[in-house]
Amino acid sequence: MEMVLWNVLLSFLLAIVGWIIREKSEELHRIQILLNKTREEVAKEYLTRAEVHADIARVLDRLDRLDVKIDRLMEHRNAN
Repeated sequence: MEMVLWNVLLSFLLAIVGWIIREKSEELHRIQILLNKTREEVAKEYLTRAEVHADIARVLDRLDRLDVKIDRLMEHRNAN
């Protein structure tokens, strides 16, 4: 009788442990899916390093052209 009780008790405990492991495994899978979706969304919203460098280069080019124009304007005013 004692052996049957141990078998029932161990079977019950193993069933609980198995259920907990399955639940945690499903939760881990769900979190991995959410993490992958988050990575995709972040990639859509933010610029890459190359894009930032290209934009900064455009701004600096415009500033250089503006600087040249200001220098010409100052030379023109000093000549008059």
